[in-house]
Amino acid sequence: MTSSRRRFMQFLAGSPLAAAAGGPLAQTLLPGTRLPDPLMWAPLDAAKLIKDPKQAINVFDFEPVMRQNVPPAHFGYMASGIDDEVTLRANREDFLKFQLRPRRLVDVSKVDMSTEILGVKYPTPIVVAPVGGQKAFHADGEIATARGAKAGNHLMILSTATTSSVEEVSAARGAPVWYQLYATNKWEVAKAFVTRAERAGCPAVAVTVDRSGGRNQETLFRLRAGDTRDCSGCHDRSSLQANMKRRSMYEGVDLTGLTHTQSSNMTWDFLKRLRDTVKMKIVLKGILAHEDARLAVQHGMDGIIVSNHGARSEDSGRSSIDALPEILDAVGGRMPVLVDSGFRRGTDICKALALGAQAVCIGRPYIWGLGAFGQPGVERVLELLRIEVHAIMQQVGAPTLKHLVPAMVRRVPGSASY
Repeated sequence: MTSSRRRFMQFLAGSPLAAAAGGPLAQTLLPGTRLPDPLMWAPLDAAKLIKDPKQAINVFDFEPVMRQNVPPAHFGYMASGIDDEVTLRANREDFLKFQLRPRRLVDVSKVDMSTEILGVKYPTPIVVAPVGGQKAFHADGEIATARGAKAGNHLMILSTATTSSVEEVSAARGAPVWYQLYATNKWEVAKAFVTRAERAGCPAVAVTVDRSGGRNQETLFRLRAGDTRDCSGCHDRSSLQANMKRRSMYEGVDLTGLTHTQSSNMTWDFLKRLRDTVKMKIVLKGILAHEDARLAVQHGMDGIIVSNHGARSEDSGRSSIDALPEILDAVGGRMPVLVDSGFRRGTDICKALALGAQAVCIGRPYIWGLGAFGQPGVERVLELLRIEVHAIMQQVGAPTLKHLVPAMVRRVPGSASY
């Protein structure tokens, strides 16, 4: 951590805002805890919470409002990284490894942000990433998110752990959504999920390949310990089947023999079996190494999402934006590459698009909006990101996404990928 950041954190710790009784900042800056989404990246006054989504100046304005509205355990589930949360911080800090190289004297009076993904054109490259259990953040859950995505016509990816059915979400979105798959170690479970999703009209399945083992979500565990509610009414942890009863996709699915939803036995053979089962496009979510990207091409996959699961799967320290260039190089334009994890600003999105990503998936920011204000919060978060992307495209001299090219991005000397 640089000296300037240390001084900033010392200022925050000593600020009277941190001592505001019961305030969101006071809850965040308890001794021995870390900021869930480091506040150093958020130019806001956490003591003055917005009262309406339209008051938000940036996506960070929603996080402290969500924290005020949402129970501690639910907030902790959303905010948590793994272990020391090195990857959680790297997902933000590593955008500093890349600088944009603006071009001038280009007519940017009209900006076209549209992109094509797997043969479908979208007006924006901003995708709503899959996040499970959204009714934990707002009563309307995924339905509110789908309606918020519809307002800006964003592609939406629905989590296997959704608390609303794929059929309801698709109807609320008013357009096909992609389905994200947690396959488990039992083929019959995965088959039940994907066949239902395909019947619901999902054109693509994003197979999560980075949930292969356990995880120590310290922020979740610490905040859950301070949650005074009786959670047993909603969370029956006597068995996996009982624990998943509130997750729509698990209705009628036999989980016998499973103790978790991880996919520790998944291999390329699983993907061949999946290809033989459904006609949906298959996208691999969680690729971080060029070797796996090349294998994805060799095995006929339809796309990749470069992702470290928002730093929720492992604490390798490798950010998605740092991994993106080597994945793009390995793929060589043979399939679309999307990216997620840590994106909070239009400049973040612009850097990934200029490097060669087809689209960028947003997670926590729209959940902040959901937890703060429901559907209007989701709409405003996505609107703010569109506004920022539009502005930075004008600033760098790119009237369309095709004008965002790798030459517009400079890697800072001494920050080579590892």
